[in-house]
Amino acid sequence: MISFLRGPVAHVGLSSGVIDVNGAGMAFWATPQTLAGLRLGEEATVHTSLVVREDSLTLFGFADAEEREVFEVLLGVSGVGPRLALAVLAVHSPEAVRVAAHSEDAKAFTKVPGIGPKVGARLVLELKGKLVPLGTAQEPAVAAAGAEAPWKAQVIEAMASLGWSEKDAAASIEKAMADAPEVAASGSVPEILRATLRWLGQGARALKAGARG
Repeated sequence: MISFLRGPVAHVGLSSGVIDVNGAGMAFWATPQTLAGLRLGEEATVHTSLVVREDSLTLFGFADAEEREVFEVLLGVSGVGPRLALAVLAVHSPEAVRVAAHSEDAKAFTKVPGIGPKVGARLVLELKGKLVPLGTAQEPAVAAAGAEAPWKAQVIEAMASLGWSEKDAAASIEKAMADAPEVAASGSVPEILRATLRWLGQGARALKAGARG
């Protein structure tokens, strides 16, 4: 079992990264939050979970051991594969997942793309007692959208680590938050980063559709 990777960051993508471990490039899938914390060329440690299938071996990377633990517990739910488990952690923090499971909040899980009411109810049913809150959840700081918002510099830095220039990142954030003012008002850096990346993805798809037309 590969428990963690440590070495210089060789690549950071939108959904995966590569760490150079003694000359071998080890690829892994991860959430935008985990990837946003990596810097090209800088040494990093990523906690990992190896998912074995008949035809593949796939590494999933996490910022810390707690995130990995929640991921592996999610994999124990019937019908939940690694990509869906990762999607849950892209939307909710590990502590938020624990709170939702403990409080039987199925609606919280339906906020994850690909999870409907039936799967949300199953998650609550099967996670009850397996995940309990650790008391580390914090309410997001409320911030108004705008150039002086305290979260903006952090989101720009995260996007810069993914390859965008600071100018392009700032412009994309402003446009994305104009379409999602409720996300900007939350002040949550991970939520704002996800919304901006999602907005960029939708824009790219629209350009491709226009080119085909």
